[in-house]
Amino acid sequence: MTFTLLGHCARTGQVGIGVATYSLVVGMLCPAIRGGIGVISSQSFVNFELRTLGLNLLAQGHPAEQALALMKQADPQIEFRQLMVLDSFGRAAGFTGNKTRPWTGHKSGQGYVAAGNVLAGAHVVDAMIAAFVAAPERDLDERLLSAIEAGRDAGGQVGGSGHLPERSAALMVRGASPRDELDLRVDSHPEAVAQLRALREEWAPYRAFHWLRHVDPAKAPPQEVFVAGLKGKG
Repeated sequence: MTFTLLGHCARTGQVGIGVATYSLVVGMLCPAIRGGIGVISSQSFVNFELRTLGLNLLAQGHPAEQALALMKQADPQIEFRQLMVLDSFGRAAGFTGNKTRPWTGHKSGQGYVAAGNVLAGAHVVDAMIAAFVAAPERDLDERLLSAIEAGRDAGGQVGGSGHLPERSAALMVRGASPRDELDLRVDSHPEAVAQLRALREEWAPYRAFHWLRHVDPAKAPPQEVFVAGLKGKG
């Protein structure tokens, strides 16, 4: 019951994932990501071990397609899985087992792979891709968040009783520097994608603040002073 896009930014070299689902705590369940290496998603019937295996294979130099092939060989229950792999060069690969729940499928291209299961239809995946590729000049986290918003707006997930709300969502980005990192999660909320957008907007000014604490602690103001300054700007 999940829709996901893994993306690569050709301008910065970052990789990331945007994911939303009816299930809770998707940020713990599906993604695995490592700066300079790549990003993985194991979904539908999640295999936690494949995420670690996939990142290790990418770290050893296997391109996405090879890493995916070896992941599939390692799992005797592979037909229950949906897997996505994106390496640090933007090479992408996906797999959808024949025992995943419909509508289910994936599509990939240079710099992205999108997939979902228990969806309203293939148009949900198409909408995510269209949103992601529309503005390559934008920051990767914004492109990923726009992609899952588009998936939601295209109908998202459906079950036996109709539409299923997105109850958890996650947005993760990694790059060559810790300054590029982003890891935002909504573990339980009736409108998780909207809440993720609100969290991202609230967190945005804090990114520079925490980087200053990292590189020059003496110049960093106390956090309550920084927060008061934000309120003053509002």
